[in-house]
Amino acid sequence: MFRGATKITLDDKGRMVMPTRYREQIAELAQGKLVVTVDRDQCLLIYPLPEWEQIERKLMSLPSLNATARRLQRLMVGHATDLPLDGHGRVLLPPELREFAKLERHGMLIGQGNRFELWDETRWNERRDAWLANQDAVSDLPSELESLSL
Repeated sequence: MFRGATKITLDDKGRMVMPTRYREQIAELAQGKLVVTVDRDQCLLIYPLPEWEQIERKLMSLPSLNATARRLQRLMVGHATDLPLDGHGRVLLPPELREFAKLERHGMLIGQGNRFELWDETRWNERRDAWLANQDAVSDLPSELESLSL
C-alpha cells in the first residue's frame, strides 16, 4: 500500500525521482514498471503495471455504446504511458502529461493505496485547503461510508 504525501522536484528534462521508501515495493510488485495517466481532477495517476492492467481491463470491458464509458476509456487508456524506473529511481514524465497537470518544477506525490496521485504543489495545497474548509459538507457522502468511524 502506498501512503503519505511527499514533495518532489522535477528536473529540467521532466524527470521525477521516486521516493526511496517506495522503490523496493515497486520493484517487487512491478519489476520497476509504472504507468501514468490523467485524472479528472487534473492530476496524474501513477500505477504499478500489474495494478494498471487490472484497471485497464475493467475500463475496456465497459459498454462501448455508453458515452461516459467511452470518455473514460479515451482519457485514461488513451493517455496511459509506460514509466520505467531508471537505475537512479527516476521516471520521465511526458511533456503532454506534465502540461495537463500543470506540473512545473515542484509537485506533491500522494500515496493512494494501490496508486499515486501526482499534483503540482501549488494546486495540491489549494485543493487540500478547499477540501478541509468544506469538511462539514457531508451531504454527498456515499451510503457505504456513513457508518465509517475514523
